Amino acid sequence: MHVITFQEPGLVHVGLEPPAPLEPGCVRVRTIYSGVSAGTELTAYRGTNPYLTRKWDTERRLFTEGQTHAYPLSGWGYQEVGEVVEAAPDVADPPVGSLVWGIWGHRAEAVVPAARLTGHVLPPGADPLSGVFARVGAIAMNAVHAADLHIGDQVAIFGQGVIGLLATRMAVLSGARVVAADAIPARLELARDYGAAETFDVRSGSVAEFMRKRVEGADTVIELSGSHQGLHEAIRTVRKGGRVVAAGFYQGDGVGLRLGEEFHHNQVQLVSSQIGGVASWLAHRWDVERMQRTFMELVHRGEIGVLDLVSHVVPAAEAAAAYELLDKHPSDVLQLVFRFEE
Repeated sequence: MHVITFQEPGLVHVGLEPPAPLEPGCVRVRTIYSGVSAGTELTAYRGTNPYLTRKWDTERRLFTEGQTHAYPLSGWGYQEVGEVVEAAPDVADPPVGSLVWGIWGHRAEAVVPAARLTGHVLPPGADPLSGVFARVGAIAMNAVHAADLHIGDQVAIFGQGVIGLLATRMAVLSGARVVAADAIPARLELARDYGAAETFDVRSGSVAEFMRKRVEGADTVIELSGSHQGLHEAIRTVRKGGRVVAAGFYQGDGVGLRLGEEFHHNQVQLVSSQIGGVASWLAHRWDVERMQRTFMELVHRGEIGVLDLVSHVVPAAEAAAAYELLDKHPSDVLQLVFRFEE
């Protein structure tokens, strides 16, 4: 079965792996689509992921000297949709023939515990492409929850890639007035379609100064550009005592992040949002699984459109060219999806 592997930085290989045996309590899923999470996967493609140069201690929750992962890296990707083609004798749900979404990486086939697919069956008539958005949708929802939005809040959302656009839509559904910021005009146009009250092209000046002219600063900023300069501008943009949700995957040293300025003088709250867990004050009610299912319910009810976010659907065999496109021309790509064919 075909699997996409990062052999080393900049080198992608589509090779073969043997089918896994079907274990009790599991189903065999044949992949139809596998979505690329550009921010995370480019860290593997470029060799900048901290797991490649630091050891993650799961018990102490610290990065220490060492290495967590090493090349080759196989099966990255965490937003797949496929058809259940075989089930162990002790499995009744999901049934054979159903379309399911889940996480099993960029591979043509996987054996997945059936319990992990509970509630993951696409309803009749749903476009299978919608299934690749469950995880990125949960990432966006997690950031919106961490922002603790209220009706009438003035919110700026930095970065209008896939996750930023979904966060914009959910912030609007939460009752916030959203200013969407990005450097790509086509993404700002999509942000308006998703309900942003205003958009701001960051090439034209300072979001902080723009917001202060209108509403004396944002109540909250959700930062999804993954740029340290973007994070610094987000801190500048909020009012005194405002909250910045840092939800981007920031790489390397924080060049351009000057914490002795507005962060220090305006007592800004800086909150991290990462899909490994939910905001601590919500953990008794929410978990990542609930966020994924809730997001997909919003999609199926038509409250969040996702199909317009798909810019490229390419055969898995062309993965090397696809990652090169993402790396060299990121503004040309929104949601990239691999298509697996029998």
